[in-house]
Amino acid sequence: MSDWHDVREELRAFALRLPEAHEDHPWGETVIKANKKVFLFLGIDEQTEKWDSMFSVKLVSEAHGHALTVEGAAPTGHGLGRAGWVTVPFLSELPETEVLLDWVEESYRAIAPKRAVKQLDEHPVR
Repeated sequence: MSDWHDVREELRAFALRLPEAHEDHPWGETVIKANKKVFLFLGIDEQTEKWDSMFSVKLVSEAHGHALTVEGAAPTGHGLGRAGWVTVPFLSELPETEVLLDWVEESYRAIAPKRAVKQLDEHPVR
């Protein structure tokens, strides 16, 4: 997919198929939550002079290091980076979409309630 909007929508749609996932819009940004906790930050819908298009996920495996190799990727601000959160710009050369979906699922598994993760294990969404 060449257009970042398409990639963003694919990540969003996948995340919303995960058990107990729902969309919210705090701070004017799109986030996907499991229960009451965010597992995917999708930022604002359109790029502006002040905001670039990017997403953030919590990665606790070797995927963390892989995500940081994407040009422009960095530990997420506001102290989240210390907990494994990585922010990745959509406008960089990204890995294959399947890798990005793996990152979303890993973030979900790190954040979602155990009952929801168990439900995902019993009924995979892909």
